[in-house]
Amino acid sequence: MAQLVVRNLSEELVRALKQRAAKHNRSAEQEHREILQAALRSSRRRSLADVLGTMPNVGDDRDFLRKQADRRG
Repeated sequence: MAQLVVRNLSEELVRALKQRAAKHNRSAEQEHREILQAALRSSRRRSLADVLGTMPNVGDDRDFLRKQADRRG
């Protein structure tokens, strides 16, 4: 199994990791693995339909009609 060493972390970041680990009843090392796995698992591209499906309904089509500025109609 491979190992990963992360250097130059702020004390604040390490403290936050340890607090998060304790909240989930895990070691800091296990919490670090979980965070990495979650971040890398979610990197798959979403389909356009998925993205559009999450957009809120912001009005009717007529709310977005463009009014012609000249006499062409």
